[in-house]
Amino acid sequence: MNKHLVKKICCFIVASSTLFIIPVYSNTNDECIWNSSTKQCTPDTQLYMQPVAQLDPDQIQLHQTGKNQFSTTWTFAPRLDGVWGMGPFFLANACTGCHINNGRGITTEQLNKPVFQQLVRLSVRKPASDETMPHPAYDSQIQVFTLEGGLVDSSTGEADVFIRWLAQTVKLADGTEVELRKPELKIANHKFGPIDDSVLKSVRNGPALYGLGFLEAVPETDILAIAANQKILGFNGRPNYVTDDATFKIKLGRFGWKANQPSINQQVAAAHLGDIGVTTSLYPDQDCTLHQKSCFESVSKYDKPELSDPAWSAVNFFMRATDAPRSRLRNDPQTLRGEALFAELQCAVCHVPLLKTGSYPALPSIEHKTFAAYTDLLLHDMGADLADGRPDFKASGTDWRTAPLWGLGLADRVNSGMYLLHDGRARNAEEAILWHGGEAKKSSDGYKKLSVLDRHSLLRFVNSI
Repeated sequence: MNKHLVKKICCFIVASSTLFIIPVYSNTNDECIWNSSTKQCTPDTQLYMQPVAQLDPDQIQLHQTGKNQFSTTWTFAPRLDGVWGMGPFFLANACTGCHINNGRGITTEQLNKPVFQQLVRLSVRKPASDETMPHPAYDSQIQVFTLEGGLVDSSTGEADVFIRWLAQTVKLADGTEVELRKPELKIANHKFGPIDDSVLKSVRNGPALYGLGFLEAVPETDILAIAANQKILGFNGRPNYVTDDATFKIKLGRFGWKANQPSINQQVAAAHLGDIGVTTSLYPDQDCTLHQKSCFESVSKYDKPELSDPAWSAVNFFMRATDAPRSRLRNDPQTLRGEALFAELQCAVCHVPLLKTGSYPALPSIEHKTFAAYTDLLLHDMGADLADGRPDFKASGTDWRTAPLWGLGLADRVNSGMYLLHDGRARNAEEAILWHGGEAKKSSDGYKKLSVLDRHSLLRFVNSI
């Protein structure tokens, strides 16, 4: 554990015999990072929650309201220790249950502990077709908790999810050995029928959620121009095009591990429904399937939508107006050497250093700003080792959206660990690099050939972004 953080135990009491334990990390000393925008020293737990600059007083208040709503504990009637509306199936009782301090989910090494900060996406092949659809009994993801008789019991969710981490060793050119790990998924106690090998399954870790407004504000034409330039260089970055459920139009996907969400608004609404069981005006109905009789019987207990439009708008604004941490150590010679290596290995072809926002009426204060997220928002084939085999709109089973790198080096301080890549398997930047295959294999192989000093320089740069 990071020496600057200590694990406090936040207890989610769900029944007289059931207790969910959620780790919450906080500072144990006075170390912090100076925020030039707020003119304050930012403690570790707040590094991923700072508002963008130049918000007016009303916007600052709305950002705080959204932050409070993001941390709101949801509960169920007749309990009085939260907002009513959770369930009937869910993964956590608050957004912060999976996005720790607005950062990534934290993986567990405990073999017999059901997983909830990592979720499992499901789909099945349509008959006589290459297309997929949600599982008829479990829908698009497994929810491991449910409400029964006014109580919560972890043994009565749709199913229990367990992950065992399998170790494997990669040898670098100079003989250095690096231990990697990958998840082995086990789904047990199926409540609505078996989930066999014909079902497409994908483990997903909760991503960090800062800087989303900047990513939403990049003009589509700029993203397509990056894709065109990559093709000249021999790369094949492609946009995902997905359904906007508010307008029923097809739009460019920007958010999610496979860029399967077109907007912050839709991402927030979908997460509330799928992860907490909370409805919005965009998704007013629970995703009960025809196999889940008790689900249908319980959905009439609450008013709709459970997340009101003002509360939903506040969370959307919090997501939109939360800044990304600024880069650090940029004048350090070793960091500058690492930046040069990052370019030489062609990492910067996909992890594009600079993007620029365009017109963005949702938050004019970030319009026409150049920012360093190190992403292209495009899909890339990452090879068989990272494949989940599960298509998502135009994303294939080997495709993943290029993950932004900004703020990555602060993850140890915010989350006491990095938990990188779509399933949280990489415990640091080096492991993430070594998992890169497909279009990124040449870059990964190049990293393996670097000297110890150059590897340290490259990692120092990545962790400074």
